[in-house]
This record gives sequence, structure tokens and C-alpha cells, in this order.
Amino acid sequence: MSTAVLAPSHPLVVCAARVREALAEVADAQPAYLSVAEKERVLVDLAGARAQLAELEARVLAVAGDVAVERGARDVAAWWAHATRTDPRAARAEVHLARALEQRAVVAAGMREGTVSAAQARVIARAVEELPAGLGPELATRAEATLVGYAAHHPPRELKRLGRRILEVVAPEVVEAEEGRRLEDEERRARETASLRFHDLGDGRTRVAGVLPTPVTQRLEHYLQAFTSPRRTGREDPGDGPGVGRGVERLPRHRAYADAFAALLERLDPARLPEHGGDATTVLVTIDLAALWAELGSAEVIGGDGVESISAAQARRLACGAGIVPVVLGGRGEVLDLGRRRRLFSRAQRRALRVRDRRCRAEGCTIPAVWTEAHHLQPWSWGGRTDLGNAVSLCSHHHHRIHDRAYRAERLPSGDVRFHRRP
Repeated sequence: MSTAVLAPSHPLVVCAARVREALAEVADAQPAYLSVAEKERVLVDLAGARAQLAELEARVLAVAGDVAVERGARDVAAWWAHATRTDPRAARAEVHLARALEQRAVVAAGMREGTVSAAQARVIARAVEELPAGLGPELATRAEATLVGYAAHHPPRELKRLGRRILEVVAPEVVEAEEGRRLEDEERRARETASLRFHDLGDGRTRVAGVLPTPVTQRLEHYLQAFTSPRRTGREDPGDGPGVGRGVERLPRHRAYADAFAALLERLDPARLPEHGGDATTVLVTIDLAALWAELGSAEVIGGDGVESISAAQARRLACGAGIVPVVLGGRGEVLDLGRRRRLFSRAQRRALRVRDRRCRAEGCTIPAVWTEAHHLQPWSWGGRTDLGNAVSLCSHHHHRIHDRAYRAERLPSGDVRFHRRP
């Protein structure tokens, strides 16, 4: 970094030069020969010096607008980034801190003493900045001084948390009302900026991207955790991530959440959803009769903004248990059978299944019955009846597998279902 040659008249110019000279003097000094106590003292002193240098740097940056003008730069941050070869975002953050310290004398004094780091100063300045308007400068100064005192014992992350609750310390009498206003503003902004987008990738997948209010995402995550809970999966090590039961492939959390989200949607009751297009919100799956009976085939899902194709195996599985209406078509596309709601097991039937089966009846599976799905042993689409004698409890994993043409299922005398991979 090139600098102009200046006469060492101003104390700040002299100070900057002496700092460089002092560092040059120890450029070849090896710290390996320091004692433990000496290393500790050097590191702590350097941390304090770094805070002091950051404050001095900020003090000069705050009044360096004329340097940017002289160099023809867009602003101080742009000049500073170029002159020091730093990232523009980091340079702007330093300029922002410099301007904040002009208003926060207590924080600046803490940095000059080496007791407040630059990271802590940013947190404190932001916390005071976010105090409710109208509380007055005296209260802001008290909050600032309190947080500077906390900085002696708390790192930036903890200091940030304390900053959010600083009103409870400096003005407990207004906390409840101000907290209510803050939460209302936060919730309003969350609603106004919420978004959810779908982008079809064209390969059977769709990218979902969105920003939602935190209570909504918390509720969704809570539901997904119910599907992937350790009690359901039988995991021995919580660090392994959600899985699908003992002896079955364990999935990383993002994969388990994706499966759980699909299972959650399949459990939605269309009768409880708003009307859409003059009817209760319903997804229709159309499939030719020949494809319904065949090992291989495809079906079409009619819902949302268009038509998508799925496998016949997936259509049979959805017809088995999900709140989705299958439409069976004849050879010329005429509707032979519009799926009836009675194809689904009732709540009472599902309770009876839980009492009878106690767990997923796939051989060796330990998933509790409360987490299972009711499956038609003789598929509903092939004339199977929706009654307990034609039902078995299967976890989501084995319910998918029993509809997978790569496997053959065998009912054992014990009532369990054994799977064989087809050759």
C-alpha cells in the first residue's frame, strides 16, 4: 500500500509510523522461546492493541471523506477497499462502524482502552441503534454503558443476545409495551416479505425456495420432526441423523425431512382444505385400466397449475392410503371409476390396526404402529376391500417398498410381510 511522504508533525501520523516501526523491529523474533506466561501476556496485549488500533482507524475513517474526493473515488468505503486491497463489503462495514462510533462515545472509549473489540463494538452499536424510537438519548446512553460493561465478560454472540434484552435492565417499566410493539412489527414484516416459489427442473424434481415467517417454519419443522423422531426411527446415536428404522438405510437429516414432507402432504384431508375451482381441494390421478393392472405403466397427476406424470406403482400407492382421488380410464379415455372416499381407512379402523399390529408388520421392522400407514393387502385398485381383514400396518419406507415392482412381498403365517428382491 503506497502512501504519500508526510512530515511527522501530527501525533496520529507519528503514532502510525511508530506502530509500523515497532512491528518491523520484531519481524524476525521467534515466539517459540517465550514462556507460557509470556505468550499469554503477548496475545492478550495484542488483542487489546488491535481494539485500540481499530478505534483509531475508525476515528480517522469517519473524517476521511476528503481523501475519497482527492482520489476521485465514489466514497470513503470504495477508496478504503482499493487502498487496502480488502473486500468492499468489509471496507463498508468498517466505515459503518466508524460513523457509529461518532455517536457512541462510551463504546469508542472502551475500544481506546482495549477492553472492547471491534466485533463487540459493532454488536453494541447495533443494539443501541435498534432501541425503540422515542425513549430519549439518556436511555440510549445507559444501555450503551451497560453493554460496554458486559463486554468485559461476554463474547460478541452472547453480547448480541444481551443487547436484545437490554431494555429489561435499563428500563424494565417499558419492556412489556415495547416488546409487544417490536413483535408486532417483526411479524408484520415477516408476513409482508414472505415468499414461496417453485421451479420445475425438468427431471422429475422441483426446486422449492422461500422465506417464511419463523412461526410457520417452526411449525413445519415440528411436524417433520414427528415423522423423523428418534422414537420412530429407533436410532441409537442421535448424531446419526434421521433414519428409517433398525436394519434399514439411515438417511441424513435433509433427506429424511424431504421424505417426511411428502408423507405430511399425503396425510392432509382434502375435505378440510378450502374450496378450489368450485370443489374441495382435490388432487386427481388419472390412469388407464391396463396400466393400473400392469407391472409397468404411468399415470398423470391433475392438480396445481398443470399435469405431471408419475409411475403406475406410485399411483397404486397413493390410491392405497393418500387423500388423493384416482380416476380410472377405459381404452378411449372414458372415466370407468372415480375414486371414492370409502377406499380410505377410517380413523376408527386405523386405531384398531394400531392395537392389533402394534408395529410396522414388515419382517424385522420396529417402527411403532402410531407412525405407520394402513395398506390394502389386496390393492383397492384391484378390488380389495377397505376393512381390517384386508389391512396391514406398514411404515412409510415399507409402504413404498411394497408398491415397488423391484420387490415381491410375501405374507407370513405370523402376519408379517417379508420382502424379496426380484431377480
